[in-house]
Amino acid sequence: MTLHEMVVGSGPAHAVFLHGLFGQGKNFGTVAARLGDVATCHLVDLPNHGRSSWTETFTLDNQADVVGDWLEQRFGHPVALIGHSLGGKVAMRLALRRPELVDRLMVVDISPARNVAAAQFVNLVAALRTLDLDSLTSRTQADEELSELIPDGVVRRFLLQNLRRKGDTWFWQANLDLMGDSLHAVGGWPAIDGHFDGPVLWVNGGRSPYVQPEHLEPMRRLFPRVLQVTLKKAGHWVHADDPDGFVAVVRHLLADA
Repeated sequence: MTLHEMVVGSGPAHAVFLHGLFGQGKNFGTVAARLGDVATCHLVDLPNHGRSSWTETFTLDNQADVVGDWLEQRFGHPVALIGHSLGGKVAMRLALRRPELVDRLMVVDISPARNVAAAQFVNLVAALRTLDLDSLTSRTQADEELSELIPDGVVRRFLLQNLRRKGDTWFWQANLDLMGDSLHAVGGWPAIDGHFDGPVLWVNGGRSPYVQPEHLEPMRRLFPRVLQVTLKKAGHWVHADDPDGFVAVVRHLLADA
């Protein structure tokens, strides 16, 4: 398994960013550029995403193991791990299963619980699957054909970053079939023992439905040193909706790293 990373900045702390479902590491590029004085940011494509390898099966734990193996090979020390949405679940599982690899953790707009809001991706994936890639001539055509099924232009363009072309052949860079068939697992949270004793920042979007009051107890049980921060004007894509607030929170996380 190989994971693709983009390295931004040259600060003393090493911060590894894990994106959400159908995202890519480069989605954190603007944020990482603003952290270059305090951190060397490693923007990772999760397995089955971007330019990283695909897996034959999907569970949160096997994805966490792939990232954990990469961390172990890539670094000789624990790192600050920052995960958004699916990346946040992978980061939590990794910290709980292999805590020696993680110095501190930041979980962005996701909880150690089943997240019902992820069900929206069922319709989004179904829409993407309607594209006839063999007859596709341009990205503009794809955007137009999906405009009725995915009327939100921001969401549509986010998803279409996964559509790539080689010569005259269009293909999905993300493992659309596996991830689309694994949405129940993506939205779930299998029972897990233990806890992570390092510092944890739990950053939520004030306009997002993903984190609910009943998630506080399991979060505190698994992560006793958790500090919850809500960025009130942000939705689920916290780093895009409130980049100033997000950068400030990451700086706080790394302040004594």
